[in-house]
Formats: sequence, structure tokens, C-alpha cells
Amino acid sequence: MLWHRRISGWIRAGRAGRVPVTAVRHALPPVALLALSIGPAAAADFLAPDRIVSFSAIFGVLTFSLVAIAVLLRARDRADTDNADLRGRVADLRAIADRAEALVNADDQRLVAWSGPEEPPLVMGRLPRTTGAPDDRAAFLAFGTWLTGASASRLDLALERLRGEGETFTIAIETANGNFVEVAGRTAAGRAVARFRDLSGDRLALAELDARHRRLMQDVAAMRALIEAAPLPCWIRDRDGMLEWVNQAYVRAVEATDATDAVRRRLELVDTAGRQAIVRSHAEGSAFTRRLPVVMAGERRMLDIIDVASETGSAGIAADVTELEAVQTQMKRLVEFHSRTLDQLATAVAVFGQDRRLRSYNAAFRELFGLDAAFLDQLPDESAVLDRMRAARRLPEQVDFKSWRKELFAAYQSVDAREFWWHLPDGQTLRVIANPHPQGGMTWIYENVTARLDLESRYNALIQVQGETLDHLAEGVAVFGSDGRLRLDNPAFARIWRLDPKLLAGRPHVGEIARACRALSASPDEWARFTAEVAGLGDSRAPTHGRMERRDRRVIDYATVPLPNGQTMVTFVDVTDSVQVERALTDRNEALEAADGLKNAFIQHVSYELRSPLTNIIGFTQLLADVAVGPLNDKQREYTGYILSSSGSLLAIVNDILDLATVDAGIITLDLGEVNVAETVAAATEGVRDRLRESRLKLEAQLPPDLGSFVGDEKRIRQILYNLLSNAVGFSTAGSTIRLTARRSSEAIEFVVADEGPGISADFINAVFERFESRASGAARGGAGLGLAIVKSFVELHGGTVSIASEIGHGTAVTVRMPLRPTALDVAAE
Repeated sequence: MLWHRRISGWIRAGRAGRVPVTAVRHALPPVALLALSIGPAAAADFLAPDRIVSFSAIFGVLTFSLVAIAVLLRARDRADTDNADLRGRVADLRAIADRAEALVNADDQRLVAWSGPEEPPLVMGRLPRTTGAPDDRAAFLAFGTWLTGASASRLDLALERLRGEGETFTIAIETANGNFVEVAGRTAAGRAVARFRDLSGDRLALAELDARHRRLMQDVAAMRALIEAAPLPCWIRDRDGMLEWVNQAYVRAVEATDATDAVRRRLELVDTAGRQAIVRSHAEGSAFTRRLPVVMAGERRMLDIIDVASETGSAGIAADVTELEAVQTQMKRLVEFHSRTLDQLATAVAVFGQDRRLRSYNAAFRELFGLDAAFLDQLPDESAVLDRMRAARRLPEQVDFKSWRKELFAAYQSVDAREFWWHLPDGQTLRVIANPHPQGGMTWIYENVTARLDLESRYNALIQVQGETLDHLAEGVAVFGSDGRLRLDNPAFARIWRLDPKLLAGRPHVGEIARACRALSASPDEWARFTAEVAGLGDSRAPTHGRMERRDRRVIDYATVPLPNGQTMVTFVDVTDSVQVERALTDRNEALEAADGLKNAFIQHVSYELRSPLTNIIGFTQLLADVAVGPLNDKQREYTGYILSSSGSLLAIVNDILDLATVDAGIITLDLGEVNVAETVAAATEGVRDRLRESRLKLEAQLPPDLGSFVGDEKRIRQILYNLLSNAVGFSTAGSTIRLTARRSSEAIEFVVADEGPGISADFINAVFERFESRASGAARGGAGLGLAIVKSFVELHGGTVSIASEIGHGTAVTVRMPLRPTALDVAAE
């Protein structure tokens, strides 16, 4: 109500202008300000008493919230300051811990600290890798994984006393890899701490000696307990050879009360001779090992005695082998009997006992698998034998050898014999039979079937090859048995005689086949003779052959070959084509013989009927040209010259034909002698001198002074050069030059005749040496075509060669190469 009256007065004063509105607003509380802001009318309603109370409560709550927020902000600032201080202290503590751990790691040691029974231990530091200690914390605390069993037990016991009773310790423990680690246990600040350090130097040597001594003592204790409980008599003597200690088996053997009684009374198990033998053996520096007879507990027994000398005396042990010796003697006799029997077998045999040890074997087994007799005589077990065989590559190659061996040994549980096939790496094949013994054990039989399988394979391959060969032969083949029935045939046989395959599949008699073939054959008598050869029972069987003609004019040759067991093989060959070729060749030969007769007749006519008139013509023409006979006018002398020139050319052609004919007949002989090259060339050039002058040609002869001579027929050599020069003159143009060159080498004389004529085309150059091959070139008229043919024939008779090189428009060069001394005379080809 008081605020209500005060606000009403301020409002009125403000309206009167006596109090500023802004002053009123600053002086009023928020509720009053809210009332002023909504206007006078609304303010009167807003400033009602009940509303004033409500807004006062709201204002109180807001004021309390602001105060609480301020308090919380101050508390948060104080907490941030405390947290920053705590983080700094944690960082300092962490740095101190890192420095401490670095100091621990620098000394190759590891600390383990236990605070309480339920808390995990603290592990710091690291041991060298050579110690074998793992770096992992959990693996390190599992001491049994990286320490030996005895060391792990000692360490666990020491740590249990340290943590339970505070008992300190320092021990050396051995790791699994043979190194030693020192462990020192102490208590500090209520904690149990164990420090692990790597040993080195004297401390390591001491630890090794201690471990070795401990092991030796354990071994000695175990050995003493073992020897004491063993049924074998054992004893120890001093340097003087007196008994120092014996076991219970020795006491029973000498029938003493106890060990002390036996030592005190010096009861000896071995007689004097045996003890002297032991002393001699020790003096020689070797252990005594021998089987001796002794009296033991009132019975004569056989003992295997081993006595070894030492620095403090000697020690011995004896094994009763009386029963063993009897069994061995009996077994030896049995084995010798079996060995003598098995050694006679070519099949390898090995007998294994119930314990799977070798009992006996034969020589074939040892040789088959290449095993050493000394090894087998030791009676090894079957696994060792298989290992030896596997090492020698005498077993089949297996991916999983253990599984294969296990399957092999399963035969011991079988009651029936089992069979295996072994394919060895060297190509051999074994048939292995496992025959179990009723009382246990196994007898293995190894049959080498390599040769048999190879023979079967080769036989089958041969049969297949023969079958394929017969099936693809062009000749028909048929084999008949001793009863005359078909045993074997090929498709060609049925094809040649057009036989039904169903008939042949029934293995018919030769008579049935003959009846089926007579319908096609034009000579039934041959089939009758053929049937008699196949099915006959003659005393002597010999191969025969013959020829049959079919109605379709096919010709078949047959041959019969006797086979073992009364069988007969017959072959049929269709020789129709060969017969036809033979007939054609016969006809041609007859034609050639007739042509040869005509050629000879022609040569005779040329020689006697043509050559003589030519000689007369030439002679009478020369008489007419002689002024002594009578004068001739110029025209007559010109015609007479033409007659002489043409007759001379015709006579030269006739002479060339006769020369070629004598070469073809093989009746020509060379008159060999020393041929002067220069003189022969001069004579040949002289023969064409007139023709050179008439044709206005120039001849250049290039003859080195060292040409000398060679062996040949001078007349034929001159004829060769003459024909080459004549050929060059005939195909040279007026005013050109012909070059004759001769060269000598270590093996031959070479003549080259080159002209500057129009040349020879490539399609004609291969035929220039053929007879009667001539072709006009330019203004030159082709001759008879015999000059180069004669050149080739005479050159080849001397064993030489002739070649020609030509190019259109650049002339032709003919090269003749004559050997210095012909070795054989060849017949020139036509």
C-alpha cells in the first residue's frame, strides 16, 4: 500500500511537471517501472495489492537465482585454480616416475613390486634379449614359460616366502635358452620387491657351476636309485680294485646278507681269471665288455659284463643273458636255415616279428632295396627299415609319408593277406604282399614285376602298333590258321576284293573267301592254287607269289608266307598302276630304240651320203676358181665364191653333227697331251681371221705371259675356242670389238670370249647350249645352233665348266673353265 501511494503521488507530480519522469523511473523498483510502462489506467490495475504480492515473490526468486549464479561462478573459478595446481603436481610426479624408470632401464634389470595380495604387481625395466626373458609384462610374470622347470619352482617358492613372511633371498635361476639371471628379493616401504639382473663374469660362472653341480647331484641320486632298483648286479671298486659299493642285485647274486656284508667279506661275482682280464683291459685303456660264465645263487649263468675304469677306481654292471643266449642260439640256427632257404629265392622276402622288428631276410631283399647287411643284422624295426629305404629312394614318392606308412602298418591288424603296388622313382614296379602270421608279426614278399609289366606293355604296344599298321596299309593282309580259317585281316583286304565285313567277322574258311572272290577274279585257277597253298598239308611249306587279274582289269599281286604253328600270311597288292606304268615305259623304250635306230641311220646317211657330195662340190668349185682350168668372168668368180662359202658352212654343220653323235654314242676319246695355251689361241683366231675382216670386227686377245700349258685334247680345245669366236662374230655388229681373255689359276685355265653385240634375253639364255637352238639378233642371222652345244660337250668331257653372262644391249661373255689335268672323262649330256 505504501508503494502504491508513493507511485500514485509520483505519477501526479510527474504529470504536473514537477518531477522528471526519468528520475521517477530510476527511483522506482522494477515492478513499479513495469506499472508505469503500461500506462496510468493499466498501472492502477497492475498495482493492485494481490498483483504486487505476486510480482514481489517473482522478483525475490529472480534475485535469489542471480545470487546463486554468482556464488556458483566463484566456486567454479576456485575449482579451476585447484585443478591447474593438481595437473602440475601430476606432471611433476610423472616426470619423476619416468626418470626413475629410465634409471632402472639403464642398468639392464627388471623390478617387480607387490603392494597387496589383490593388487597387480608393478613391473619396471627390461632384461637383455640374450637372457630369453620376454618384454611383455604378462609373459614375464609367467615364470614357467621362460625359465626351466626347476628354476621356476625355486623362484615361486622364494617369492611366496618373501611376500608372506618377508624372507629375503638372492638366487641364480636358469632360463629356457641356457642363460642365467640373478633374482634378489627384498621388502621396502611395506612392499615386496624382486630385482632381476643379467649375470656376467665370475657371478655367471658361479651360477653355471652351481646349476651344473645341482644337476649332477640330481643325476647321481637318480642313477643310484635306478641302479639300486635295477635287477642287474652293479658294483664300484676303489683304486686298489677292492669292492666299495654294490647294489641289491649284486647282494642277491653272491648270497650276502646286505651290501655292507658283501663289501666287508669281499664276495666276488666274477672269478679270478675274469677279474684279471678286467685289469688287463683297464691297463690297455679300454672298457671291458665280454660275456663270462659265473656261478650266481648256486646256478651257472652267462653274464654280459661291462666294467669301466675311472679316476677313483672302476665300476661294472652285469646282465644275465643265459636264457637270451639259449634263445639266440636256437634262433640263430632257425635263421640260418631260413636264410639258406630264402636266399635261393629270386623274390625278396622279409620277416618281421610281433614287435615289428626284422627277424630274417634273404639276399634278394637286401639287393632289391640296396640295404647294408650290417644294418639288417642289427634286426632294426620296420620304421627304421622304411626310413632307410626312403632315404635310398627305394619307396614310392608320397605327399604324406606318415599317413602312407600308417596305412601300410594297418596290415598288422588284418587277418588276411593284403596286396600293394609300389611304383619306385627309378621306374621299377613291385608287387608287395603282406602276409600276417597267426602268432603275430608279418611276412613281406616283394615281387619285382617291372620286367613282366614292361614286357606286357611292350607286347600290348606292339599289338596296337601292328594293328594300326595293318589297318593303314595299302596292301591287303590276311592270316589263316592251320585249319584254314581266317584269323586276322585288315580293311585293305576287304577293299581290294570287295568282301563283306560281316563275312570276315565270322572267321570264314579260305574256301569260302575263294568262292566270294571268284566272281570278281578273271583267273579262277590262281585261286585254286592259292587255296591249296593256304590249306594244303604239304611236307615243305615255302613262300609263294603270283598275280591275279580281275574282270575290271585290275591287277593284283599276292604272296604267301608260312608262319609258325601251321599258320599262313597272305598279302595282296593292287599293282594296276605299276603295271600300266611298266607297259607305258616298255612302249616308250621300244619307241626310243626305234628312234635311236633312225638316228644312227641318219648319221650314216649324213656321214656317207651327204658328206661325200659336199666334198665333191667343194673340190670341183675350187677347180673352177683356179685360173689354170680356164678364165672366169667377174660374175662367175663371185658365184664360185658363194658356192665355196655355203659348201664350207654346210660341211662344218655336218662335222658338228657327227661330233655330237660320237659324243652321244660314248665312242669319242680325247687325245690328251700338253696344250700350249698361247699357240692354241693363235690357231683358233687364225681360223676366224677372214670372217673378222669381212664383218669389219676387231679381235683383242689378252694373254698373260705365264699361261704356260695344261693337259687336254689340243684339237678339241682349238675347236672350243673357234666355236666361241665364231659365235661372237656371228652376233656382233660391224665395227665392234671381240675380246678373248685367258687366265691361269692354281687349278684351272679360264677362257673368256666377250662381244659387244645386242646380247641375249633372259628367257633364252638358259637354252643357248641346247642343240639346234639359234635365234636371229638384229642384222645377224641365226646359225644351226650347234656351236655352243659342241663347246659344252667338249668342255664337260675334259671335266670343265662353261657359263654365259649377257645383258640386252651390252653384249655377251662366255666363260670356259678347263682343269689343268682332267681326273675323269664325263659323258656330255644331250
